[in-house]
Amino acid sequence: MNRTISLIAGTVALAAVTGVAVLTAPEPQSAVTAGATAAEQPVERTKLLCPSPSRSDVAETVYTAFTPVTEDAADGGEAGLLPAAPPSGGDGAGDPAEKDEDAGAEETEDAGNAEDAGGSEESGGAGGADGSDAAARPAGKPVLTLEKPGEPVSRERSGGDEPALLGTADGRFAPGWTVQQTTTVTVGAGRGLHGTTCSAPDTDFWFPGASTAEFRTDYVHLTNPDDSAAVVDIELFGPEGQLETSVPDGVTVPPLGSERVLLSTLTDQPLPDVTAHVSVRSGRVGARVQALDTGNGGDWIAPAADPAGSLVLPGIPKDATSVRLIAYAPGDSDADLDVRLASPTGVITPAGLETLHVKAGMTTSTDLKDVTRGEAGSLLLTPTGREAPVVAGLQVVRGKGGKQETAFIPATAAVTTRATALGNTAKGTTLSLVAPTEDATVKVTSSAGSGGGTGTSKTYELKKGTTTDIELPVPNGLEGTYALVVEPVSGGPVYASRTLSEKLDGIAAFTVQTLPDDRGRVAVPEAEQDLTVLQD
Repeated sequence: MNRTISLIAGTVALAAVTGVAVLTAPEPQSAVTAGATAAEQPVERTKLLCPSPSRSDVAETVYTAFTPVTEDAADGGEAGLLPAAPPSGGDGAGDPAEKDEDAGAEETEDAGNAEDAGGSEESGGAGGADGSDAAARPAGKPVLTLEKPGEPVSRERSGGDEPALLGTADGRFAPGWTVQQTTTVTVGAGRGLHGTTCSAPDTDFWFPGASTAEFRTDYVHLTNPDDSAAVVDIELFGPEGQLETSVPDGVTVPPLGSERVLLSTLTDQPLPDVTAHVSVRSGRVGARVQALDTGNGGDWIAPAADPAGSLVLPGIPKDATSVRLIAYAPGDSDADLDVRLASPTGVITPAGLETLHVKAGMTTSTDLKDVTRGEAGSLLLTPTGREAPVVAGLQVVRGKGGKQETAFIPATAAVTTRATALGNTAKGTTLSLVAPTEDATVKVTSSAGSGGGTGTSKTYELKKGTTTDIELPVPNGLEGTYALVVEPVSGGPVYASRTLSEKLDGIAAFTVQTLPDDRGRVAVPEAEQDLTVLQD
């Protein structure tokens, strides 16, 4: 009798559980069929990291933040940049350079309830992909906060003690959130225009075009967004292979802090062209290389696109007086590449450089001289036969004699959905678009200005194999700077870069930022009810 009652009770209990499961199961967004693809949803949290801009007392830095309007973005949210803890002292590898003791000293007030949303850059749904920094709370007043999607906000800072910045955006501010850091230095090593787009944290970075030469001072800047320490390895590869370095145990980056490492202190070999590989043993970081040349200015080197058989390096300025290609093959196989230039009228082969041979594990560099010959151009690298992975970058020089200035163009990924460039002015801004394999149609939209104005948009037709420096849709009544949003409409892949130019004491100072996709959307797998999980 007791067994019968127990059986009945169990059946009732199972029915109750099943009933609850049916009533509280989430409503499917759409019909799910076998093999259905994941839905694209706006991200709900984005984290960006900005390196310390300069150590020069005469540096002038402008930070600009912007989020494009995204119709199906989440409600609410906020976006802001907070100072990271300064480097612990020295430069990570024994350089006795002065410590940034005052970085952020004036901003020691607790951030209070300013939430650090945590998570990774591509986090769909409520919360980050890993949640590893959900409790992280950088101290200090916000350096910059964003008030409204679609309107850029800028702030200027002076001097050489500005800290690295930790930025978080969530809710409606997260999809496509972009931060630009542009610094002007009028004298000293690296004088010129330094620009970089603040980056999402990651674990692996390649920097072809770095240097340990005596005329260069190259620092790797590392910023940790999490509340636990990160451990980072830095490898250097020259023309003969990997260099022996002095930090076998790695570089420790403190929680919510930053470190910088002078590359020339890692090795006793002064080489003009090396490839730096930054890999993270534990945690994650933002990484940038700041290259300072004693005679030719300098700029930030952004990470190159992941190793691949075919690469695109977009937006070589038409008045470049020298272009140097640096490539590295990280695999076990040599790479043989066709070298072509996408000009305004089509693809051409640079005279005297039809192909490039890159030995496995070694950095190869070659001088392309004035390859653009007064026209806009982008470099296309494709395998001559069997494909082998390569990373590559360009060092570009404008001007002559003592009036030269340097910038860097790494290989970059295509714009798949949307990319954004900030800090644009009515004059001195060039947007280069490249359609390497097929015709393409692209929509370019300008935002309102940071001080006022009305944005506008324009559609452009790109021919296969060409680079186009487009006529920009400058906002009406522009005050301040504005954002440019690039959106492919149809056709083949599109690659983009933006150049900012400014005259500094007769020097044609400039900086180039490539524009990969802003990754404002993430694939979220669709789900359907499955009551079989309740069966024994």
